[in-house]
Amino acid sequence: MKNIFKYLVLIAASLLIVFSCNEDKIDENEFGSLKGTVVASGSNEPLPNTKISTNPVSSTVFTDSSGNFLIESILVGEYAVEAKKDGYLADFAPATVEGKRATTVVFELLVSTFNNRPPSAPNLLTPEDNEVLQGIEAIFSWESVDPEDDPITYTLELRNLDTNEVALFEEITDTTLTYSELTLGTEYVWQVTATDNINDPVVSVLSAFEVAPPPVDNRILFVRKINDNNVIFSADDEGEEFQLTSSEVNSYRPRRNATNNKIAYFQTDGANIDIFTMNRDGTGKKKITSTVKPIGFNLDEINFDWPENSVNIYFPRLDKLYRILFNGLGINEVYQTPDGSLISEVAVSETSNRIVLKTNNLDGYDARIFIISTGGNILDIVLEDVEGAVSGLDVSITDQQILYSYDVSGFEDPSYRRLDSRIFIYDLGTMETTDLSESKTAGTNDLEPIFSPNEATVMFTNTSNDGISRKDILIVERASTTTRNVVHEDASMPDWQ
Repeated sequence: MKNIFKYLVLIAASLLIVFSCNEDKIDENEFGSLKGTVVASGSNEPLPNTKISTNPVSSTVFTDSSGNFLIESILVGEYAVEAKKDGYLADFAPATVEGKRATTVVFELLVSTFNNRPPSAPNLLTPEDNEVLQGIEAIFSWESVDPEDDPITYTLELRNLDTNEVALFEEITDTTLTYSELTLGTEYVWQVTATDNINDPVVSVLSAFEVAPPPVDNRILFVRKINDNNVIFSADDEGEEFQLTSSEVNSYRPRRNATNNKIAYFQTDGANIDIFTMNRDGTGKKKITSTVKPIGFNLDEINFDWPENSVNIYFPRLDKLYRILFNGLGINEVYQTPDGSLISEVAVSETSNRIVLKTNNLDGYDARIFIISTGGNILDIVLEDVEGAVSGLDVSITDQQILYSYDVSGFEDPSYRRLDSRIFIYDLGTMETTDLSESKTAGTNDLEPIFSPNEATVMFTNTSNDGISRKDILIVERASTTTRNVVHEDASMPDWQ
């Protein structure tokens, strides 16, 4: 009897344990699943690798290549489901998970730039509306602002109203563009489009300008610094200026030849220098030198000459003097210095077979000015055995007077700085030298002298001897050297034919 009672107690205890465990176990009906799809808003393109998470927290999963996801065995209840992917705005969706059922949610994510604003319509600055340009180059400039500072890309459209031709400049990331192929005497309109590559492009208003007709009698040439480049201008006797070369390239030492109605000049390309020619209005630019190029101790200090009645241009290359046809078809060596000194400047007579040369050493000093025949024979010595820099060279129409500049201080320096450069005329008949710089302001240099067409005056460059100040072009009368007048400001390297 006692044993039967014991067994009954054990059975009751076991049943109690079993019933107690069944009360603590979670029913499988309390689990469901959550699935869904993530696509891009508007295009419905599936978005793979989108992070899916819930609140309250459950498993975190990522969408597959089709933009689908699945969270299994998630407790029933109310959830906020988040879909998050780089480049898109995160989105939330409510979901009610029920037992033994799959709850579906769909996300349409907006790109993160959905609220992005476009840039402002470009405001056209230069050329100004209805401006008349004195040259074949235009510097287009405008301004535009993006509210979110997104990078802006521009397109400039330029229309020639005479021919209706359109030049299109695309993928511009700056707010300026220099164009140097305008047609003289022509009207243009231009417009700029801006885009941040997010919003629709915005367009400026139209602006018009015209290019002045070609100059009729611009006999004076000079150079002015723009954007760290030398730019060639022409001017008439009234001082009206006309730009001939682009500010995007370095062009200098212009020489006009009235007989051939052309202008020759130097243009640099890195460490190289070539001779170019162009028409008097700046059109028809052509490089005429190729393998044999001008070169010397300092590219800024060498010079060339084009005699009025000649088809040949004369230029130096180290210790040799060459001549080349102005169309670039033929080149010949004219002279070579016997001592290896470098030829830096040349002035060729228009009426005889005389050539004036200036030579120097590798530093620009130990200068010598002398006259040779076209056959290479030395005819006369103008200047030698002097200390200091000698520069600038011209010869009178009679071949009897040689014009040059010389630093009388005798200062010599690796920077080729001059302290008191003056203009002199040497007369071969009387062997006398005349100083044309007696009224020069102290602390300045007179450089690059040339005879005027009637030779009554001399045109030259004047600048401070600090080597960095502005340069101006002046005229001095030979009969009264005290009369000096500025004819072109911020200018140098004059030519007057």
